[in-house]
Amino acid sequence: MSAPVVAFAPAAGADAELRDQLSNLQGLLMLSMLMTESGDEDKIVQLAGSSLPSFGCCRLVGVYFPERGWVAATPSMAGRTMRADLETRLVAVGRSGGTIEIPGENWAWALPMRGVAGHVGFFVTAAETEPSTHAQFLCRVLAQQTGVALANARLHAKERATAEELRGANTALAETVRALEQTTQIHDRFTRVAVAGEGQEGIARAVHELTGFPVAVEDRYGNLRAWAGPNRPDPYPKDPRARREQMLRRALREGGPVREGGRLVAIASPGADVLGVLALVDPAGAAGDQEQIAIEHGATVLAMELARLRSLAEAELRVRRDLVEELLAGTDEESALGRAQALGYDLERRHRVVVVEGRGRTQHDDTFFHAVRRAAREAHVGSLLVARGGAVVVLSDSDASWDRFRSAVLTELGGGRCRVGVGGWCEQPRDFPRSYREALLALKMQRSARGADKATCYEDLGVFRILCEVEDPATIERFVGQWLGALLQYDARKRSELVDTLCRYLECGGSYDATAAALSVHRSTLKYRLQRIREISGHDLTDPTTNFNLQLATRAWQTLQSLGD
Repeated sequence: MSAPVVAFAPAAGADAELRDQLSNLQGLLMLSMLMTESGDEDKIVQLAGSSLPSFGCCRLVGVYFPERGWVAATPSMAGRTMRADLETRLVAVGRSGGTIEIPGENWAWALPMRGVAGHVGFFVTAAETEPSTHAQFLCRVLAQQTGVALANARLHAKERATAEELRGANTALAETVRALEQTTQIHDRFTRVAVAGEGQEGIARAVHELTGFPVAVEDRYGNLRAWAGPNRPDPYPKDPRARREQMLRRALREGGPVREGGRLVAIASPGADVLGVLALVDPAGAAGDQEQIAIEHGATVLAMELARLRSLAEAELRVRRDLVEELLAGTDEESALGRAQALGYDLERRHRVVVVEGRGRTQHDDTFFHAVRRAAREAHVGSLLVARGGAVVVLSDSDASWDRFRSAVLTELGGGRCRVGVGGWCEQPRDFPRSYREALLALKMQRSARGADKATCYEDLGVFRILCEVEDPATIERFVGQWLGALLQYDARKRSELVDTLCRYLECGGSYDATAAALSVHRSTLKYRLQRIREISGHDLTDPTTNFNLQLATRAWQTLQSLGD
């Protein structure tokens, strides 16, 4: 009866051990699944370290990663020296691992952790006594599964990072495509504007449609040339000149749109010169990148349009200038009429030559020329003009108010000086040289009179006109010598101004006060000069006939001076 008991006792012990092994393997499998499903490296290490005692009599000392260092280390591993010493021993055992010595531990083992990509790190364990072969096997499997789980977590992290980068790249690509589509739309819109020749108004309208903001096209000086959108200001505001120039210099320096007050401003500048300005009215500062692209494209098209208009204007101006030069120099009628017809200009109307002299606050001839041109256009004086001899010559087909025209020139200049000489009417092209000489003479007589700047017509010269038209100037010279010869000789010898004093005295009707004011001298000085005139000339300045001849002689003298210039 006792034999069966002896026979089955070992079998029962073997079954218990097998069940324990199966239980450990099942637990290890479940742990492996948990670690594999986790994407957190620290959590994987924590799971492995906390489960290690369940598979044997080992405990975790620490997990070492070559790239991260120690993780989940026990307090005994807190010392820097201790860790450095253990890292040296890990290098010595190599990636295959093995038993190592740890101060204070009876037995320690470095278990290698491996993944698909290779070595991951070490799973360092310790125990009071060397574990059984089965326990060591479970520890190696646990370390191996930990390495696989860590490698898997890193792979998933890398895939997530790659996916995130891909999403970011896709987002950036979509944004780039959208911006490219908008830029293409902007380009196409302005291409249509250029091809259709819609001009400055079309450019402003296109920018408004693309951005939704009110848009202004201005010339260099801030004058409005086109507007698109609501709330057009009336009158249109204009910045002071200094502030305007400062803004233009800043925009040229930055090379793109700039903020100026409540506006986004881009300059139209095909070269070094600023031809115009494109302004986006944006007081809230809401305009973004696409609005900047739109206004930059608009400024480029505006620069091309303004350069084209300038080129046409300069070409037409050259043709007009050549025609004026030929007419002033004297040309055959057929050639002059042919050139005028090519310009679409009616030269067979009555004209007169107008010569404008002066200067603005700056000394640039171009500034004065363009001021005269603008004033002539606004006053409907004429459109044929040329710069000549420091003055501007206009062929006028109207009988304008010349004083008003002169005031318009000064307004365009912004101050300065201006004199206007107007010749007689030209009925035919061959009359222009004569009218030109008359306009020059009117200016010379005005200068000789030393009066205030004004507009002088040749027809209003009176006796001066008669004297100018005398065929034999020697007759005038003899008359002047008879009445003023002694005074002229005295002035030449003493460098005095007795003849000029006599001219002013007679022009002021014999008034001492008016003559002294005109000459800017004291009354006593004037009395002394008049006394010297009586003594030297022998003329009685109280005799009306004498004064008439003296005044005629002084005017004849002025005429000779003007004709001799």
